[in-house]
Amino acid sequence: MLSEFLSTYLSSSVRFVFLLAPFFVVTMFLALTRGQPAAEKHSIIRRASFSALVLGLVLFFAGPVLFEAIGITLNSFRIGAGSLLFLTAISLVNSGTRNHATGLPQEDRDDIAVVPMAIPVMIGPATIGAILVYGAELKTVPEMAGGVLGLVTGLLFLAVLLFLSGYLERVLGKTGLNILSKVSGLILSAMAAEIVLTGITGFIKASGLA
Repeated sequence: MLSEFLSTYLSSSVRFVFLLAPFFVVTMFLALTRGQPAAEKHSIIRRASFSALVLGLVLFFAGPVLFEAIGITLNSFRIGAGSLLFLTAISLVNSGTRNHATGLPQEDRDDIAVVPMAIPVMIGPATIGAILVYGAELKTVPEMAGGVLGLVTGLLFLAVLLFLSGYLERVLGKTGLNILSKVSGLILSAMAAEIVLTGITGFIKASGLA
């Protein structure tokens, strides 16, 4: 039971760290909060991280209920979510930005913590689909616990990077952050391919074609 929990936790932590595309989020955070005092930036990070955590936990447990409600299989959703994640990965590799959040809000906002920081910068459409899939794949209590803790770890890692964003910008510069975003996109593309191929394999087996 403990080994099952630990293996799920470690794999989930790595998955969520890259799924959240932390260096892209850091880049967007720096652009959105340029010129704001440190105290306000820290408040935005705390509120955005909490909002992303709440949404992530809801999505994590909502998968099976949602799939049953709309009458689709997990394998079908794997193929759709993996394809969407692959498009996001391509966008990250090409430009270092996610395809759903390439620009800043056109209007001034009093509070950017929830929109656009938590949604869609931290958790966008592709991330939503992947979280639904990962949550639905885990069946036992140790696996579920490991998956939830992995999600929390991924968001904590992202929050730490956001608190260090000013330092990262000085050390790495915009070019360095952009390169790291592209590397994250490359890893995301492999994750997306795995999700799609798992869905296709499961669909073929369920159809009795193999």
